[in-house]
Amino acid sequence: MQLTDLLSIEKWTELELELADKFNLQSSVFNPDGIRITNNPNWANSLCPVIKSTEKGQSFICAVAHMNMSNQARETKKAVVEECDAGLLKLVVPIFFKEEYLGVVGGCGLLAEDGEVDEFAINKITEMDEEKIQALSADVQTITDNAVQDACDFLRKRVEEIINDYTDRQK
Repeated sequence: MQLTDLLSIEKWTELELELADKFNLQSSVFNPDGIRITNNPNWANSLCPVIKSTEKGQSFICAVAHMNMSNQARETKKAVVEECDAGLLKLVVPIFFKEEYLGVVGGCGLLAEDGEVDEFAINKITEMDEEKIQALSADVQTITDNAVQDACDFLRKRVEEIINDYTDRQK
């Protein structure tokens, strides 16, 4: 089974946009291999697209954080909230059908209440100039712990609805 058996790409995109609208997160749906199933750029800030546009940034900041968190969500069957090496918050909620792991839905690109952009790490990993990093970081917003919990609850509820709707359609 695949995520597109549950919902069309268009419907997954709608969920991403809803998450972005409600919580200002860059939202994505990923399959079990860590590959986005949509092509919906909804950046939460100016820094993330520049990090992702560099091979080292994509490989050593974004992909590492995602795969670690996705694997943790697969094993615990619970939402996972962590920071990437750039210091930005990322959350993922696992998607299971029965016992089969289909991927995660989540978002990233904001700072935790007590967080800060790790300009040093970004510079070391991507070799991007620190002044450029500072300038790109100017529009990074903060998300409260309560809003993070609300985002996780929202996604858990939506995933449950999606699974239930699929199950009902199979009857």
